[in-house]
Amino acid sequence: MGRVWRSLAARRGWRAMVTAFGLGMLAVLALPPLHIVPALFLAIPGLIAMIGGAASWTGAFWLGLAWGFGFFTGGLYWITSAILTDVARYWWLVPIAVPALALPLGLFVAAPAAIAWAARPGWPRALVFAGGFVGFELLRGEILTGFPWNLMGSVWAFDALPIQMAAMIGVHGLSLITLLVAATPLLDRRAFLGGFAALAFCGAFGFARLWAPEPEPQPVGLMIVQGNIAQEVKWREESRVPILRRYVEATREAALAALRDLPPGHRLAVIWPETAVPFLLPNDREARQLVAGALPQNTLLLTGTVRGDFTPAGYASDLYNSLAVIGPDTQVIAVADKMNLVPFGEYMPFRGLLPIRLVQSSRDFTPAEERRRLVAGWLPPFVALICYEVIFTGRVTPARRPDWIVNVTNDAWFGITAGPWQHLASARLRAVEEGLPLARAAQTGVSAVFDSRGRLVTRGPLGESAVILAPLPAPREPTLFAQFGLAIPAVLAMLVFAFGWIISGRNRS
Repeated sequence: MGRVWRSLAARRGWRAMVTAFGLGMLAVLALPPLHIVPALFLAIPGLIAMIGGAASWTGAFWLGLAWGFGFFTGGLYWITSAILTDVARYWWLVPIAVPALALPLGLFVAAPAAIAWAARPGWPRALVFAGGFVGFELLRGEILTGFPWNLMGSVWAFDALPIQMAAMIGVHGLSLITLLVAATPLLDRRAFLGGFAALAFCGAFGFARLWAPEPEPQPVGLMIVQGNIAQEVKWREESRVPILRRYVEATREAALAALRDLPPGHRLAVIWPETAVPFLLPNDREARQLVAGALPQNTLLLTGTVRGDFTPAGYASDLYNSLAVIGPDTQVIAVADKMNLVPFGEYMPFRGLLPIRLVQSSRDFTPAEERRRLVAGWLPPFVALICYEVIFTGRVTPARRPDWIVNVTNDAWFGITAGPWQHLASARLRAVEEGLPLARAAQTGVSAVFDSRGRLVTRGPLGESAVILAPLPAPREPTLFAQFGLAIPAVLAMLVFAFGWIISGRNRS
């Protein structure tokens, strides 16, 4: 392999930039849904080798930017699908939307690449790059509104076994391990063998953690209804009532049968996706009466919905993207509002200076001020995460710990692409990190239930109507990550970064 790394390091000019872009695209193969993790054993050391061959830190910066541009272009291609839901208005965005997002995100790779150039070759540069990469990955989740999508550690989310370390160090900690192991082909044979020993240790830890018996499920059955409503028809006036009827009929037909199959003393929680029906259910009693007609006794509905605060004159002063709990008597028992709104979809950043909005409403949604633990009737206390709130690692639970997580989402925006699978991987990682079961209802898929160790209990299809049933798994004791959060991977990244600089300095002397 030494000949390969020397060849990459020797590239200059546009050939180097194209090669770095291609290596970033190669790394996309490791992301969901493909999870071809061995691709990283060329993509990561290839970039580090090219950093070492750069003539200056600015050259390394541009190589890192090209690699990041390729990685985020390939990983976020599905954004075009959201634009195509209203192609008549936004056709001009099709060729520029993904590059316009991928290029600034590439800066989060360019910065650690430029810093790593100053470190000595070998382990020092690999350590500095890995620690810096994860440090900037952490920043990516915080700067502006934050966008921690496709974190490097998510490449392992194809199964529960390889992601159990996330209970200790979070997905960013998995990113750190992944980068260090992937860099080992650039180093000597001992480093390569050490990388595989590290992977074996993580696998053994996962096996030991999964070996412990699972507690008895909670006395609640879950029924997730996936209506499979295409985004381009959802908010048309003529579609509103048919969509409501589709969800009502699917629920009525399945709920009675599900109740009959539940053990004695168990009750049924029905979950509909984000903005499942185009009505403001908390404000619309007639629509709630239709919904309640599908709910047998001992059943509660948890549904995504838009709601508004209205003035006496009937003007909506605020609109919220919410989850509401509704009972058979039409009463709204509890409501949680979304905190992390989607730029250009749910609010206009920069006070509307950019005329781009991908949703029908001309109004911005109002964000919730805090994450709430919901207590609704006989349901075990839970936290609601609406749409991409589930990607914000370390920020998904309130101070008072719930017993489970409900994630409702409208992944119809993504179409039949990698987007829903990438979103699902984030949800699975949150279950492991927090030690809490997670139930996910998605408009077109992928709906699923994970237990508190991220094991798949059940999963629906992508792009089809479905009703999936599962018991509600029990929570576990708070994980180390649940107690200390992002401080753990942040400290680990700083230690690795600092150690790389220390040994780099020793090598110089």
